[in-house]
Amino acid sequence: MDEETQKQATPEESGEGDIPEPNDKIDRANAAAQRMEEATEKLKEENNRAEALQVERTLGGTAEAGKEAEKPKEETAAEYSKKVMENAI
Repeated sequence: MDEETQKQATPEESGEGDIPEPNDKIDRANAAAQRMEEATEKLKEENNRAEALQVERTLGGTAEAGKEAEKPKEETAAEYSKKVMENAI
């Protein structure tokens, strides 16, 4: 084999490619990906809280336990006669 073919076949032996140089673009991409993952987690937590709140509103809303029922208003004779005369009954 000639020298050039040998360098292509075994770059580790020639000393090339042993330690990759740090790449700023890769570091920034990794940092951006991590920020996105953190934001996704925060959104998941917020969605879970919103769902729980919606369930509370739906299920908890309008129980009337402990309330006294409203008594119907008693009509006076004058109010009754007025309704009869207006044919409202």
